Formats: sequence, C-alpha cells, structure tokens
Amino acid sequence: MKVFRIALVLLLIAGVGGGLASRDLAQAQAQTIKIGLLYDHTGPFSAAGSLNCWRGAKMMIDLINERGGVAGKYKIVQVDGDAQSKADVAINEAERLLNVEKVDILAGIYSSAHAVPIAERVDKQKRFLWITTAISSKVFDGRNLQFTFRPQPTGDQFGALSVQYINEYSQEKFKKGAKDLRLAIIHEDGAYGADVALGNELKAKELGLNVVLKEGYSASAPDLSALVTKLRSVRPDVLFHTGYNPDIALFLRQAKEQNLRMRAYIGHGAGHSQIDKLKEAFGAKEIEGFHTLDPIASQLLDSKKLKSGVGELTAEMVRRYKTLPGVEKDVADRAIAPHVSMGFNNMWILLNDVMPRAITKYGGFGPDALAKAARDTDIPEGGTMQGYGVKFNPPGHRFAGQNERSFPAVFQIIESKFELVFPKTVATAQPILPLQASSPLAVR
Repeated sequence: MKVFRIALVLLLIAGVGGGLASRDLAQAQAQTIKIGLLYDHTGPFSAAGSLNCWRGAKMMIDLINERGGVAGKYKIVQVDGDAQSKADVAINEAERLLNVEKVDILAGIYSSAHAVPIAERVDKQKRFLWITTAISSKVFDGRNLQFTFRPQPTGDQFGALSVQYINEYSQEKFKKGAKDLRLAIIHEDGAYGADVALGNELKAKELGLNVVLKEGYSASAPDLSALVTKLRSVRPDVLFHTGYNPDIALFLRQAKEQNLRMRAYIGHGAGHSQIDKLKEAFGAKEIEGFHTLDPIASQLLDSKKLKSGVGELTAEMVRRYKTLPGVEKDVADRAIAPHVSMGFNNMWILLNDVMPRAITKYGGFGPDALAKAARDTDIPEGGTMQGYGVKFNPPGHRFAGQNERSFPAVFQIIESKFELVFPKTVATAQPILPLQASSPLAVR
C-alpha cells in the first residue's frame, strides 16, 4: 500500500511537471512571431537587387531580436523563401510560407511581376502582406486590398521624376530647352517596366516634351540589337531605360558595339542601382555619369535633417552590411546599393511602428490587428531612414494600402560612387551632364 501511495505521488508530480513544461512551451511559442521573407536568392533578380533587399531585411530582424524582440519581448522567427526569379515559383513559395510554415506575416517580394498576383491571392486569404520592394502601381490600382501594405514609392513616380529631372536641367546643362530634346523610352515589358515607362510617357506628355520612341522588350530576350538599331535611327538625346540585370548588361554591351550615342542615360532601379554588377558588365570607367532612380540610400542623407535616432540606425546598417559574407569589407559607404536600405528601413517600419501598435492597441499580431495598426501609421517626412514619411491610403482609395508619403530620388554615378542629384532639396552633388567624352555612349 505504501509503495502504491509513493507511485501515485510520483505520477502526480510528473503530471504537474509535464503540465508546467507544456505551459512554458506554449508561452515560449506565444512570445515569437513568424515572418516569411520572400525574395529571389537565385536567378537574375538576385543580382539586380533582391539579395540586397533580403540582406537589409535580415539585418533589421537580427537587430530587433538582439534588442529583445518586438515591443521588447516578441522574438522574430525568420522563415526564408526563394522565388528563384520566376513568377510561378514565387506564388508557390508564398503559399508554402503561409499555409505550410504557418507564418504570421509574409514580407519582401522584389519583382512587380511576382507582387501583382501574390498580393491578390494573399489578400483573398485575409493574410497580412508587407511589400518592401516591388514598385508597380498595378499591385494596388483599383483592387481595394485590405491586408496588403507597401511603404515603397510607385513605378509611375519613378518614371515621372526622371523626366522632371531632365526638364529641370536641360537648359543649364544641354544649352537647349527640354522641348527641343529627343527622348526615348525602353523597358522590360513586365509589370515593373511597363509602369515606370508609363510614368515617363505621361510626364513627358504633361510637359510637352518630344518622345521619339517608346518600346518594350522581354527581360529574357537573348538579343537586343534590333532595339539598338531602332534607337540609332531616332537619335535620342536622352534614353530612359527600365530593366533588371542580365537585360541591362546585354543592352549596354550591344549599344556599345553598335555605337549608339546619347547625351544622358537614365535607369530606374533594379540592376541600374547595383554599381558592382554594372562594373562587372560594362566597366568602372564606362558607367561614370549613369543615372538610376530609387528610394534614397539611407547613408546618403544628412542625419541632422532626420528624426532623432534615425541616423544611428543607418550607421548600424552600414556597419552590419560590411561584415556580411560576400560583401567587400572596404566597400565605400556611397557605393552601397539603395536596395539594402529598402530592406532595412521598410522592415524597421513594420517591426518598430506597426507591430508594437498591433499588439498593444489591437490585441495581437493577427491580420486584422496588423491591418488596423498599419492604417494608424503616421510618420512625418524625415521620420524614416530613407527620408520619406509613412501614411497608407485608406480602404476605398484607388491605391488602398500604398504609402502616400513615399518618394524616389535621382542618383548619378560620380567617381564610382552614388551621389544624390535630384530633387535639389536632398542633393549631395551637382549632376554631370551631358555624358563625358570618356563614356562609350557619349555623343562624339
């Protein structure tokens, strides 16, 4: 009988212990938030900026976890997905992260061709999607998405600003009015390229400028020599180009071979913002004077003009980036691609602003709480590492979920580094126009 009582007591203790262990496990699980990061780790989009976006996002997640997690106690569990630069793979990876890995939030997405279909699918499932990078207006236009948000500017903003830049500097730099210039627009024919090119075209029409050619091409085209021939026949003063990475390298190589000439070459993000890849494809001296448009690379901004503490975060981003595998340890701060800032800054907005509010004000980090918290976001200009403010368009708006305060900027490669040249309010250098004689694309 005594043995039986001892056994019973031991069983009770074991049961209590097991219950405590289960409770502790449940509490530990409740203190974590799973975020699925969907970027292109392989394929052409990887080198065009997607890998740098992932690096930036991961660095921010690591930083938040080191500081105790979201709101000081919710650690982030990062689950990666590789879209492989293919739309069908991206869609399947999004489904895997949401429904197999059971992530609480899906974030990232580099390509607009991926973002357009994924946003619609995810929103229909009433799951939360945070887009850090893809810029096409078509992601939101007329869809009234309820659970999808993007701090980034839109593609048509990119296109409009580059034309505005040329309009602003034409008389001073080219010694002729902008209406006397011959403009050409070429673009990869996916959602990204088409959106930026439309922005180019509409702004040129608004300003009464002369567009002599507008043509799209497949980003996977093996030969762009026919397009170069067309450009030679119309003799553009300024070429606006929107592409990814291999297609940009192919075009530049064939343009050089066929002696295409122009006064200014302006790219729009992606491969045009990766100095290291441009150097590999075209040469360090040859890319001097090239332009790109993107949200501002954080390290180029004067931290004194930003909200207190924001500059310190940028310094932390630069420090961490230089320690990453595959990154040159002596890389110049101004040569760091803006895509690093996109991943870092836009993940910071989610983890530092949206999620703490969802937890404290709306009771958790489910899709409804996160969507309500995102709509409450009200960051003024100068309040983020890339300079822009954040206020998302409300339900019912044509672009519901899009940040109405975001903006891109014009960069130019000067002495192998990025300099901000437009808008003038954020410029770090005067633009060098036209292309210098040393450029193989310069007018002789």
